[in-house]
Amino acid sequence: MAEQQDPVFQIQRVYLKDLSLEQPNSPQILVEQGQPQVDINLGVEIGGITEGIYEVSVTATVTTKLGERTLFLIEAKQAGIFEIRNLAEDQIQPILGIACPGIVYPYLRAIVSDVITRAGFPPVHLAEVNFQAMFEAQQQAQLEQANGATMNA
Repeated sequence: MAEQQDPVFQIQRVYLKDLSLEQPNSPQILVEQGQPQVDINLGVEIGGITEGIYEVSVTATVTTKLGERTLFLIEAKQAGIFEIRNLAEDQIQPILGIACPGIVYPYLRAIVSDVITRAGFPPVHLAEVNFQAMFEAQQQAQLEQANGATMNA
């Protein structure tokens, strides 16, 4: 019986869920000179699969422009399947929002850099991310939204 009550945290699988690369202005833009502007957006999605099994996805969208014209746009979504059991709900959410994205993110960074390099561009290295700060900001925003909804009611 004691084994069933022990906390469980296991990585079931880490995989590339989606990948898209667009070079809408190639080949003309490839011969233009200039300093490109790079815009990077990250997102985290958490979903339940079955009881105790969760999918956590981290998405990176990298848009690189030269002036007003897009040099390239890459969107990559790296995901992981995690088993989390025998923990209180208030412990599960931080694991899903902080630890799991932290496990998946290095794979995403490697994919993005590799694809950009293979497309013929200098690599874009995604910076380290503080998923704890992201999670806490998201929790704070949800709390403020809930308080605002309560005050408006």
